[in-house]
Amino acid sequence: MKYFLIVAFALSFIIPVNAQEKTKPSTTTYYLIRHAEKDRSDKTNKDPNLKEEGNKRAVNWSKVFENVDFDAVYSTQYNRTTQTAQPTAKMQELEIQSYDPRNLYSEEFAKATFGKTVLVVGHSNTTPVFVNAILGEKKYENMDDHDNGSLYIVTISEDHKIDQVLKIN
Repeated sequence: MKYFLIVAFALSFIIPVNAQEKTKPSTTTYYLIRHAEKDRSDKTNKDPNLKEEGNKRAVNWSKVFENVDFDAVYSTQYNRTTQTAQPTAKMQELEIQSYDPRNLYSEEFAKATFGKTVLVVGHSNTTPVFVNAILGEKKYENMDDHDNGSLYIVTISEDHKIDQVLKIN
């Protein structure tokens, strides 16, 4: 009987600790960038590649992110965005997943990325809109068409959302 009481007493401390660990809030962090410099030589080309300067910037992004442990890398299905995401995805040993720029931050996307650290590569007119959708408010305007160095970071923990914009040259 004494043994049973000791075990029951010990378990009363262990069970609540385990229950608390399972209900710890998860933190989701999104890093959102616009694609690097694209080739603008052919105005009719709707899906241009990156120019040399853009390829260098894409490699630079991978160096900026070398200490970030991404769980996923997302890009639209355009050459310039996938080429921007590629060096970081390769360094992190991740496959680039695609998202539809007309359906930003859907319930499905939020659920798939919950509790993860994610890189999202988009466009001047989708990246700020994506950030706004995550925040649930219209805070950011479209990016200047030559802004290839802005980094938006949104962190969600419980009901708190923190955002910031950094300029990376």
